[in-house]
Amino acid sequence: MFNVGDYIIYGSNGVCKITNVGPMKMPGVSKDKLYYTMVPCYIRDSEIFTPVDNERVVMRRVMSKDEAEDFIDEMPDIDELEIIEEKKRDLEYKAAVLTCDPKVLVELMKTIRGRMDERIAEGKKVTASDAKYYHIAEDSLYGELAISLDMDKDGVKDFLRERVEF
Repeated sequence: MFNVGDYIIYGSNGVCKITNVGPMKMPGVSKDKLYYTMVPCYIRDSEIFTPVDNERVVMRRVMSKDEAEDFIDEMPDIDELEIIEEKKRDLEYKAAVLTCDPKVLVELMKTIRGRMDERIAEGKKVTASDAKYYHIAEDSLYGELAISLDMDKDGVKDFLRERVEF
């Protein structure tokens, strides 16, 4: 269970800060069930309520500073995703994003970056799908690392470029 003040990853909402744990104070909602109240760090004017025992959405702690630094050091060794069926590329991208797993997000970003570089070298445009999923993965990964390393997302991008040439 998470506590008030904890930063967690909450599915596609990304990093959220837990502001309350307890029963919902709404009419018609059972007072016996505990809920997290949280505020997304990168979505303005938003508040999320979810049952503590919610298993349908990925909920996990944000990496600690030490874990983030170790992870960054391992990034160069992370391989690309294996896309077996070209026709299912979008589904593979979506599945990767939904894991909310930083390693899988790096795999996805490396895969898409390689594909974008190939297309540009061939004189082709970057596909909308590649651009979309690269941005989603980048936003999610940099959002978590920003909280872990106590910096803003742009700072994370520069930090990664300097530290691991990512």
